[in-house]
Amino acid sequence: MTILVTGATGNVGRNVVTQLVNRGADVRALVRDPVKADFPTGVEIVQGDFLDVDALRQAYSGVSTLFLLNAVVADEYTQALIALNLAREAGIERIVYLSVIHSDTYVNVPHFAGKFGVERMIEAMEIHATILRPAYYIDNDVTIKDVVVGHGVYPMPIGTKGLAMVDTRDVGEIAAIELIRRERSATPLPITRINLVGPDTLTGPDVAAIWSEVLGRPITYPGDDTDAFEQNLRQFMPSWMALDMRVMAERFLTAGMVPEAGDVARLTSMLGRPLRSYRDFAAQVAG
Repeated sequence: MTILVTGATGNVGRNVVTQLVNRGADVRALVRDPVKADFPTGVEIVQGDFLDVDALRQAYSGVSTLFLLNAVVADEYTQALIALNLAREAGIERIVYLSVIHSDTYVNVPHFAGKFGVERMIEAMEIHATILRPAYYIDNDVTIKDVVVGHGVYPMPIGTKGLAMVDTRDVGEIAAIELIRRERSATPLPITRINLVGPDTLTGPDVAAIWSEVLGRPITYPGDDTDAFEQNLRQFMPSWMALDMRVMAERFLTAGMVPEAGDVARLTSMLGRPLRSYRDFAAQVAG
């Protein structure tokens, strides 16, 4: 049978596709733009999106297991509910849903609240699913490399509570492991949640210290100015999304993204290797 990967051209989705192919799975990828669908040989490509009901029904035909990833968009919640309702209509009983860590406590952050609403629907409809809850993606910081290198500051307002940042390659591999586990099970498996975290819980000053060591010169953490953060984001994203990111950052400052006891050990056991660290990322990006 076939595993369908949505969000397949993004950082996480591409890793999921590659990991599934490496494990011998029959993979179909749902994409908006086939030009961006540079996947390994054998991956079936279907064009469409979550608001195109006919295309989604076509994409679901013959699918046994679904990886559901919704981008952060204004109607993310609606898109997810459409996707799940049509999956149920198609008889898909094996799902891995990409949510976010602390979706149930970051209640005022729009995209967190939306993902928690989807989690509640999965439970209420008794959908057989693994709910993956990743922390802040290490890879997000690719976008601020030039600021770190050029200006000597780490500009992300992540605070001093600590974030258990996770590499998207680890996210993709864990997702593939869960998809294969559900795909190969004789019967649909019960709902389970997995926090996806990195090996270290890092503060703003911690990350600046890592960059200082990697670059061999001082990198400072200027502080927690979420107003400036929002204004900078508005230069290249819609105002509603910039506000969403600002509110998220404010929760970083007050609550952090701290893993639960046993999270790191669980993931390490599933992968059979250590989790990728922020230090590894910084060294690779610094080149």
